[in-house]
Amino acid sequence: MILITGATGTIGSELSRQLMARDIPVRRMTRKSLPGFVQGDFDDPVSLRKAIDGVDTVFLLSAPGPRVPDHDRALVAAAIDTGVHRVVKLSAVGSTDAEMPGNWHVAGERAVRESGLAWTILRPAGFASNVLRWLPAVRTGQPIPNQTGDGQHAFIDPADVASVAAEALVSGAHDERTYTLTGPELLSVPDQVAVLSDVLGLTLQVVDVPLDLYAEQLRAAGLDEAVVSVALRGAELIRQGGERTLTTDVEQVLGRPARTFRQWIETHETLFQRDLADGRR
Repeated sequence: MILITGATGTIGSELSRQLMARDIPVRRMTRKSLPGFVQGDFDDPVSLRKAIDGVDTVFLLSAPGPRVPDHDRALVAAAIDTGVHRVVKLSAVGSTDAEMPGNWHVAGERAVRESGLAWTILRPAGFASNVLRWLPAVRTGQPIPNQTGDGQHAFIDPADVASVAAEALVSGAHDERTYTLTGPELLSVPDQVAVLSDVLGLTLQVVDVPLDLYAEQLRAAGLDEAVVSVALRGAELIRQGGERTLTTDVEQVLGRPARTFRQWIETHETLFQRDLADGRR
């Protein structure tokens, strides 16, 4: 039995789908009470132990934020106490870099490594699916906001992250390994917009968003100041060319290259086309 935390999110939901398609038993954890899910809260040791009881393997995913270290340590402690055998932790690219914004995953990675359990750590780059936040601009014909200038990043298909996680969860071949998961190419936001324009048959424009304006937008959206600070430092790091990590770890695990950004757009083109159709009504 595999426990998947963060089971309703981008990676957790895709990982659940892939494992269930392989007839691998999974238990999906969420803080809310939902049909088909087990309720568990990282801040509630009793509910966490109930969720993990009888589980052999855990996929550890904590929502980004300053509580990640506490949540990771709580899950690892519960896993040790309940006899879990293996933990696969979703971390983030550059998570042990002192200059990397946030650095929320360092404590969790350490807890996993020192747990005495079999472990694998996955450090994905930014998700290709993050471009879905451009849907309102695409629908209304507005320029795509760009907070990272010409800085490049190796965006990864979340399905590839889930596929690597699935292999690490079911096979001991990946124990005590740390994988940095990236797409196969470095792209800037203007590069991404050019691909999206080509696939959709549109002429999309890009507008640069200064970081001070970006900060105002994040605060207006109600984000915690710690999250705002991390987002700003992350955007600046990419702007300066400091996040150009590119690996073949996906291919090493899956035996095939990571999917390109264009492939992700082509696979999910209907999301954009449906939104465009709705906008014309």
